[in-house]
Formats: sequence, structure tokens, C-alpha cells
Amino acid sequence: MTAAPPQVAILMAVYNGAEFLPEQLDSLAIQTYKTWRLWVSDDGSTDATLDILGRYRKAWGPDKLRLLPGPRSGFQHNFLKLTANPRIKADYYAWADQDDIWLPSKLDRALKHLLPLGQEQPALYCGRTILTDRRGRDYGLSPVLDRHGLNFTNALMQSVGSGNTMIFNRAARELIAGEYPLALIAHDWWAYQVVSGCGGRLIYDREPQVRYRQHGGNLFGSNRGLFNRLSRLRWLLNGALKRNVDVNLLSLQKLSSLLTPDNRRNLETLTTLRRLRNPLQRLSRFRVAGFYRQTALEQTAVYLAVLLGKV
Repeated sequence: MTAAPPQVAILMAVYNGAEFLPEQLDSLAIQTYKTWRLWVSDDGSTDATLDILGRYRKAWGPDKLRLLPGPRSGFQHNFLKLTANPRIKADYYAWADQDDIWLPSKLDRALKHLLPLGQEQPALYCGRTILTDRRGRDYGLSPVLDRHGLNFTNALMQSVGSGNTMIFNRAARELIAGEYPLALIAHDWWAYQVVSGCGGRLIYDREPQVRYRQHGGNLFGSNRGLFNRLSRLRWLLNGALKRNVDVNLLSLQKLSSLLTPDNRRNLETLTTLRRLRNPLQRLSRFRVAGFYRQTALEQTAVYLAVLLGKV
């Protein structure tokens, strides 16, 4: 008897997404992997978003597209509340933004990486994206962000995969959604931290499967081009990273019992060295512990930020 194919729950947080939503929904419809359901959490849209979803739900059937009310506390919490919803039961979970376009092979390719890893150990797939402008014209790729490997000492310093590329198994879902923090920097950064910190498997795909639409407020997220790289360097040096690390460390402390022994020590080391008054001692402890960002320029900026007490 042939086993049933794994069920994938596509989790989409929406808010006033009418302009681009149909193109994203159409890209889901042509996925080469067919065993999926779309769960949409709407955060109070006032445009045509609900009408569009209603039309697609009628065309696809109510079992294929299910609509839920969102928490109305920002898209990060919308994604995490949706991920934690006990009604949603699947083998794998995929986050989807309302304004992107998935390549037809996205689910198939991710599952080929994830299926051999099984369900016992947390596993998270992410990767690069194709950068697309408001009109849907491609103009480049996001940077490669796995050159020095993926692990907790990197996750404490940066997020390497956009949420719109992430697909994860049930064990990872339990970690990501189990005790997620109310004070949240980014749902995708949180996912990378908890899965790596708790000894999960991490897969970074350099072959992009998402066309990541750049418009308005998400241009900084592209991390590409001189302007965005300079903006990110200023972000590293002006204290923003320090504020983010404050929130992340507080959140991760609540999960410390689930971290691997090595990663508990890494968490304690970062917490302790940040209190050191001597800049050279801070930098020495930081380097010995092996905390890092993926590019040489940003790593140099982080070292400077450590010296200045801004990590």
C-alpha cells in the first residue's frame, strides 16, 4: 500500500494585500507538489483582500483555502499565531507572504531536502530569493548567506533566511510556536534561533524558489546594493543590533532548558560578555566564542560594535 504524500500547510498572513495577492495565489495553484492547504490569517483588511480570497476559496473549495481572523498586532505576530493554531495539522509548514510569487517547484524542492530528515528532529529549510520590483520585473538575487555555515552562534547575530522562503517540519513548528515571545523582532529570525539553538537541522538552498517583491517598506529587507548595505552597517553601529539582541536574549532565556548544552553556554557567554566594561575584553570573549555574521564587511562592523558596546 502506497503511503499518502505528506500534507503541507501554507500559512499566509495578510493585510490590505489586494494589489499583489492574486499573483501570489496563482503561483500557489501551479505548484508541482499538490498536497497542500492554504491557511490565511487576515489582520483586518479594508481593501479588496477578503473579496479576492472569497473568489479563490469558491474556485478551489473550502477545504483548500481556509480563512481565519488575525490578532491585529502586526504581521510578525500574525504569522506566529497562525503557526501556533492547534486547528492546523500538517506534516510540514510553509510561510507565505501576500505579495511574492512562488516558483512552481518551491514545495517540491523543499520537501526533497526535508523528507529524508524525518520528523523526530526539528528541521528548517530556507534560502535565497529572486528580487523583483513592484511590477514583477526581476533585477537580481539576494546574497548568499551560508558561506560560514548555519548555527546558533550565527543566529544570535543575524537572520539568514527570509520567512517567505521557510518551510519546516512538525518538530520545528512546536519549537517556533510553542513559547514564542510577545516582544518579537522578526518571526523568521526567531525560527532560525530556536531551531539552531535546540539542535535542529538547517538547510539553506542557494537556488532561489521565491520571487521576493520589493516595494515601499520592505526594500531594506533585500540586503542588496550599496544603499541597503550601508543602511545595514549603520544599523549595526547605531545601537539597533544591541536593542534587538536585548529582546532576543530575553526571549531565548525562557527556552534555555531546550537548548543544547553547548548553545546554553553560548547564550550565557553572550549575556555575560555584554556586561564587561573593558572593550578589549568584550571583543576577545566575543571572538573566542565564535559569534559571527556571514559577510566579512558585516563581521568587521560587528567587531567595531562590540568595542563600542553596541552589541
